[in-house]
Amino acid sequence: MSDAHWEKRPERGSEGLLHFMFRLAMLLGRPLSMPFIWGIACYFWLTTKQARRDSVAYLTRLFGRRPTLFESYKHYLTFSTTILDRVYFLAGRANQYEIVIKGQEVVDEILAAGQGAFLVGAHLGSFEALRTLVKTRPHLRVGMAMFEDNAQKIRRLLTAIDPSLLDDVVPLGHMDSMIKIQQRLEQGHFVGFLADRSFSHDTTTNIEFLGSAAPFPTGVFRMACILKRPVVFMAGLYLGGNRYELHFDRLTDFTQVERAQRSRKVNEAVNLFAQRLAFYCRRAPFNWFNFFDFWAPRSDTRTPRAAPHNEPHTEPTGKTSVPARNDVINDAINAKL
Repeated sequence: MSDAHWEKRPERGSEGLLHFMFRLAMLLGRPLSMPFIWGIACYFWLTTKQARRDSVAYLTRLFGRRPTLFESYKHYLTFSTTILDRVYFLAGRANQYEIVIKGQEVVDEILAAGQGAFLVGAHLGSFEALRTLVKTRPHLRVGMAMFEDNAQKIRRLLTAIDPSLLDDVVPLGHMDSMIKIQQRLEQGHFVGFLADRSFSHDTTTNIEFLGSAAPFPTGVFRMACILKRPVVFMAGLYLGGNRYELHFDRLTDFTQVERAQRSRKVNEAVNLFAQRLAFYCRRAPFNWFNFFDFWAPRSDTRTPRAAPHNEPHTEPTGKTSVPARNDVINDAINAKL
């Protein structure tokens, strides 16, 4: 794997500065806080050479040309703005935003059926903006599945703003992670995943994305298939100013999938996910916050397991070595498949 892979990059920024900016943001309000955000975005744009190169490479693929300096900076500025807005969303100030919700009937249909479902998104826009839908539907419960040791500084800050966030987190990488996810689904909850980043141990498959093949992780979709749940694509796009647009698209439904169909259906779901991600990247180009070489080839792959004799071999083409923190989930999924 490339040394530029996102897992190997240290979390940037001072935790003390984050807390100072939070207090300043709450005191000044959003309009007066924005000049500080412009400066912070400029600082990181100037000082993170590798991330800036990867940002330019992504925008070049998207635009079909090299971005201007302002467009490159705007990618950083959009990210910084959504971080500021997360603070206001969690602090209960969502009423200062114009938020349009599209596809809410998809969520309502699943709620009416009493089903739990997978909400699968990407590092695209703002997940906190999606919480505004929860506020309007008292029976909607959303938990976010994540590794607790990622982005700890910003997570500690956001948890300090809204301690109830801890109740909505489903920790991954533990012996009982999959059991907890299944329990929430059986209670009719939605469980959210960000499926555009793979860890060094994840099973991935190469999918055409913005003109070239890129390794997409398959674990979330394999889990949804095993647990026989519908999967909904989610995105909270920042459109500039104080405007957000929330999208919910029905991606696939694994509720009736037979064992012999699982590998094929999982691969179809990953392809659909990549297509929706590309669609929304084009709709809001500066909203995708993967500041690393997403298309970097995997150098530590191994041959996938053989398919059962009654199942066509359509298993994803790359599987990496598995470190301890997630091998329990991977082994459980592989055993079921």
